[in-house]
Parts: sequence; structure tokens; C-alpha cells
Amino acid sequence: MKRAKRYNNLIKWSRGFGAGLLLLGMLHTPAAAESAGQNTVRVAMFLDLGSTYKSTAPAVTLQSPDGLAAGPRTENGFQRWVQIEAGKQARFSINGYRVKALQTTEWSTVAAAAKKLQATSHKPTIFSEDADGKKIYQLYTGSYATAADAEKAADSVAGTLGGLTDLQQPEVRGGLYLSAGVFASAFDAESLCKQIVSQGIDAWRVLTPGSGNGSYSVWVGEAASDTQLAAVKDSVLAKFPELQLSAVDASQAALVIQSDTTNDLAAPAPLPHYMLIGNGAKLWVESGTGSGITEVKERSARKYRGGFEISSVNGQLALVNELPLEQYLYSVVGGEVPSSWSLEALKAQAVAARSFALYQPASKFKVAGLVDTTLSQVYSGIGTEADSIVQAVDSTAGEVLKSNGELIEGVFSANGGGMTADSTEVWNNPSTIYTAVASSEDKAAAEGLKQWYHVLLSSGQSGYVREDNVKLTGTSNAAGLNSLTVTASNVNVRPLPMIQSSVNPVTKMNPGDQALVLEKVNESGSYAWVRGPFTSDQLLQSLKGKTSNSIASPITSLEVTQRGPSGRAIQVKANGEIVQVKYPDLFRSAFGGLPSTLFDIVQTGRYTVLGAGGQTASGTAAAGTAVLSASGTKTLSGSHVIVMNGNREARIVDQSNRFLFVGQGNGHGLGMSQWGAKGIADEGYDYMTILQHYYQNVTITKE
Repeated sequence: MKRAKRYNNLIKWSRGFGAGLLLLGMLHTPAAAESAGQNTVRVAMFLDLGSTYKSTAPAVTLQSPDGLAAGPRTENGFQRWVQIEAGKQARFSINGYRVKALQTTEWSTVAAAAKKLQATSHKPTIFSEDADGKKIYQLYTGSYATAADAEKAADSVAGTLGGLTDLQQPEVRGGLYLSAGVFASAFDAESLCKQIVSQGIDAWRVLTPGSGNGSYSVWVGEAASDTQLAAVKDSVLAKFPELQLSAVDASQAALVIQSDTTNDLAAPAPLPHYMLIGNGAKLWVESGTGSGITEVKERSARKYRGGFEISSVNGQLALVNELPLEQYLYSVVGGEVPSSWSLEALKAQAVAARSFALYQPASKFKVAGLVDTTLSQVYSGIGTEADSIVQAVDSTAGEVLKSNGELIEGVFSANGGGMTADSTEVWNNPSTIYTAVASSEDKAAAEGLKQWYHVLLSSGQSGYVREDNVKLTGTSNAAGLNSLTVTASNVNVRPLPMIQSSVNPVTKMNPGDQALVLEKVNESGSYAWVRGPFTSDQLLQSLKGKTSNSIASPITSLEVTQRGPSGRAIQVKANGEIVQVKYPDLFRSAFGGLPSTLFDIVQTGRYTVLGAGGQTASGTAAAGTAVLSASGTKTLSGSHVIVMNGNREARIVDQSNRFLFVGQGNGHGLGMSQWGAKGIADEGYDYMTILQHYYQNVTITKE
């Protein structure tokens, strides 16, 4: 779509915001605003849809090496109200219920209060105003979806700040305003605004192009109720009886202009802040060239192609990145798989990702069809782009997966664990496209991983140490279990055979410390993994809200009682009762975030003895249990017993009776296995062969 260019007068904003240049009346429809279905995608980055998707920020900080243009976006096009200089930052937010927590002339006070609030769910924003030659700092939190939410927040904020408020009571503010006049110049509006603020009344400069005879207004109020607004009106007229105050039309799109000092609490560094006003209003922000790169500070300062739409959804700021589909794929393919993989594997990922993106309804997430997390596809901006990825996307441009002439979703997962899932194992619904197929190439994910020793220390503690940190001592105990020591100081003994930076080690070992080797296992990773062991209480907590039935406490037994075509768990019983989940893949979250449903459950308090003729007998490690050892019958008096199989592999059976999950694969397992695709490509097959292996009864069509 060609851009219409209708240039009107330029009005410079020269006071108070050195980083900003304001332009009025420049109307065009950006290429990124096209709604031609396959040409663009909309990706939500900040949005509050409750349990569906929730990622919130009180404001977003944007910048571009080409500068930024911002303004309302309607069916008639994009009005450039504001332009930010190249390389300069600006902050954007939406109007809603907020809490004014503090007002002071002391920067140290407001900075200390903001630091306290940063540790809570009430994220702070600091504004500054000039009045009588002084800086006034105002601290806000929010926004909040309802007045009731804001009232609760005000109480919480008061408790958090304590004595820092100097007896100021946090106040709920809202979106009701009164206009104190419309002005032909920014200077006149700013002059009145300063006069009102100097009398202890909040006032704001507001950009409202096309309203009355001018472009700038001064608003007062920010009231949460009609009563509060009437009180503000009385206060203003008592000081300025000559003013004609009129109610602001809530449907009118406008930008409240403020000075923001939130981003650096070491010293005030003001940035221009534009707060969007108006029911249903949308603010479009793009690079000054319309096709450049924009950085989003609150998304780890990542850089993105395309433009951004800012709006209000459920009382919270919604930030949507809109960009051409193929450019979106440059990031997505690089975010989903390593750019070093062979070109054919990258091509397969590009076609699957394109199919997935186009399959999603445009309003799946209300204002967007996609989000930037694995709930849709990994999308991190230009940081994951690479020449090999661009080549893979460009060489398959427009290619999608279809079945019977209809686009398919093209879902994929990281690792099938040797066998992809059947749709009945994930969704409960049969499909001719998503069926269980062999994926032996998934094992490539385990190549190069270290092995770990499962050890028992003299203290009775057990855990795992990595093979490159230990050496065998050459000695063994009466049962034939080898012993080892470590080769470095402060070697972590970890609860699982993997490095978990967020999980404390069981203990540490130093050279000279010895431990018995129970078994040697592979590192837990994408292909094979171990999770747990979990106590009954931990499992019951994890199951809360995820099952349609209540599970009796305590959990004394937990077992997979039914499996699907690929071997994935489709039925699990606790204490003999079915754990009822909406669909089988929910077992992953129900049991504490398991990588896949291709798992076995090991009950640490139980062991099984295989006897003659295939007969089996089970036992538990309860105190007083009689066990047969190499030195005769013993009565268990400690907290655990060691059992060993014929291969001299041992494990601990403990009285705590916890539950260990041992499995393979990573993800739901449907469709293409990314590691499997790599393996097939490495064997010399092309991307079409890969796709037709993992998706049954499909064709690859160029749109």
C-alpha cells in the first residue's frame, strides 16, 4: 500500500523536552498497517489477558537510530503527532486507574520510594514538573484495571512506603479530566500549566490536534470519580476564577505530555513521556524512516523491525509489534533453532513456522494473532537473525503446509524423544496429520553431554556429581559398590544430573571426601531427563487448579496406567484414582513442569524383586522392614536402604516415599521434532522430505 503524503505545518516543541520534536497533521497510512492477511503479522509483547497471556509494564521505552514518529492510528491512516530525535528515548503509556503515591521536591526521597516499590507488584513511574523554579517529583503506580483494584493498591503502596510518604496518603487517580483551555502555541499552554501547578494543583499539557482553534490544551483532574472531578474543579476555580473549565470527551484521542525520570534512579534524567488518552484509541509508533529498527528497553533492550501499536486492553498497556511476515520469520527461525544447523533443517523450520503463523486467527490474543513467547513461537527481534536463517526463509518464501487444500497449523516441538506424539496423546482428538512417527535422530541432542555419578555420602545425603569433577578411588565396599572422590574444591553435589543455577546443591565435596557410586547416568537434557523426586505435598500443590477432581492426601502411589501410540502417558492414577486433566498434555504442568509426557514414574520408597519364573514381589523402605543382604537378614532402622540389580546398578529406597519422573523428549511432541529435523538433514535429506516425514498427508504449497 502506497503511503499518502499530506504534509501540514510543522510545530516544534522546544520547551521541557530536549529529546523531542513535535509534528502535527502529517497523515499517512504506513505499509506496516496493511491488513492483507499474509503480508503482515501482529505480535503482542505486553498484554494482559489473564490466564491466556499476561505480560505487563506500566510504560515502554522506545528508541531508534532513525528517530521515532508517533501518533494516533485510525481507519483513515496514521497522524504523526510526535517525532523523537535519532537515538533519543521516549516513554509511552496508557491512561487508566493509577495511584499517586508521593509528591516531593526531594529527588532522594522519590528515588528511595521508587526502589521500594520496584520490589513489589506495584511498578513505579516518576514524573517531574517545573513550578516556581523548583522541580516537583510525582510518583505513580499502575495502571489498574478497576477503581477497586486501585483502591487496594493504594493501601498496599502506603504500607510499602511507610514513613517515606511524610504523611501523604496515596490517592487513586483515573481518566476523568477538565479542559482549562485550548491554545495556539505550546508556549501558551505550558505557561498556564506552570501557573496551575505552582498553586499545588496537578495540570498537564495535552496534545489534541484538530480540537477547537488550536493544537494544545491544558487539562486538570485525573479523577477517578465524578465527585473527585468536582472537587478538582472547585480547587481550580478558587485560584483561577477566570478559567472556563469544560469536561473532556472520553472518546477523544489525545496525548498527555509529561517529563519522566523513572529509568535512572541514581540521578534524574528526564525523558519525554506520552500517555495515550481516549476510549479505544490506538497510538502507532515507528522508526523515523518507517522501515528501520526500534529498541524496546523493557524487552531486554531488544531491537525489532516494523512498527508498534500501543493501546489499552483490560486497563493495561498493550504493545503489539506489527511487521512483514517474512521479516518476522527471520527472527523466529533463529530463535527456535541454532543458525549453525544445516540449511535443509532451517528451511523445514521456516516452512513450519510460516504455516503456524498464518494459521493463527488475527484476534487469537484479542489485539494480536501471536505473542512473542513459546505460547506462539520464540520471537526476540533482530538479535536472532543470521545470514543462514535469512537464506532459509527467503529460499522458501511463501511456502506453507496444506492438507486437502487447507492450511495446517504446522506445530513442532524441540525433541520428540525418539517418537513423536499422536494427536490423541496431546489434544484427545484424532488427526491424520499428527500421528506418532519414529524420530531416532532425536538422540543427537545428547551428543557431547557429560555423564554424572549418582553418589551416596557418608552423611546419608545423596546426589549427582559430574564425571569431569571426580576420580574413582579404586576401592569398593562389601557389596561391590565403587567409591570416588572429587578433584577440585567445593564441587557441587546436585539433586539432579544437570546444572540448575536456580536450585541449591545438596552439599559440596572437597578432595579427600569419598562417596559410594550408585550408578552412572546421562546428563539430563533435551532428549532424556529426570525431574524430582517430589514429595506428596509438592505434587498436591502442583496439581491444584489443574485437575477436575480432588486428589486424596497424602499421595501414596502414583503410576502411569494408560499410554498412547507413542508411549506417552494419557492416564495417570494417584492412590488408585484417575488424575483427571482436560487433555493429556496437561500432565506436564500438572506435575511441576515436566519436559514431556513420555515418562515413567519411579516411587523412591518402593522396590521390586524379580524371582524365579518371572515372579515379582514389591517392598517398601518402612522402618522395621526385614531385608536380605550379603551378610544375612537385617532389619532396616535408618531412613533408607540401598538395592542393587544384577548389573551392579544401585538406587536408594527411602522412607519418605517420593516420586521421580524419568522421561524423554522436550515439548508436546506433535509434528516436527526440531532435533529430529537436524538429524535427518545431516543424513543428506532435503527439507521437503523432513516435513513430509513429520506431517502426514500434506503438500508443500507456495502461496
